[in-house]
Amino acid sequence: MKRFVLIVFVLMGLIACSEEQQNKISRLGVTWLEGDYRVTYADGSHVNSWEVRDGKVTSEPAKGYYYFWVKNDKGRFYVQTPIARTYIEEIE
Repeated sequence: MKRFVLIVFVLMGLIACSEEQQNKISRLGVTWLEGDYRVTYADGSHVNSWEVRDGKVTSEPAKGYYYFWVKNDKGRFYVQTPIARTYIEEIE
């Protein structure tokens, strides 16, 4: 319930902001996302998707990129994707 209240509060605050301010705020909020996420980069027909499990997705708003570590059967690797074409969704 606390998470829902926080989301509603943030959304109400965003309504009063310009689009540029909303983009800046959303980018800053990503700097502390921890948990399980699906991160998808989509540019036309080129689509890549990664799962971040018990990890952290961070952003560099000034440079316009998301950064995160991904684990797979080959090991652990670092991924950097442009904020403008990347979608992050929480997974269970």
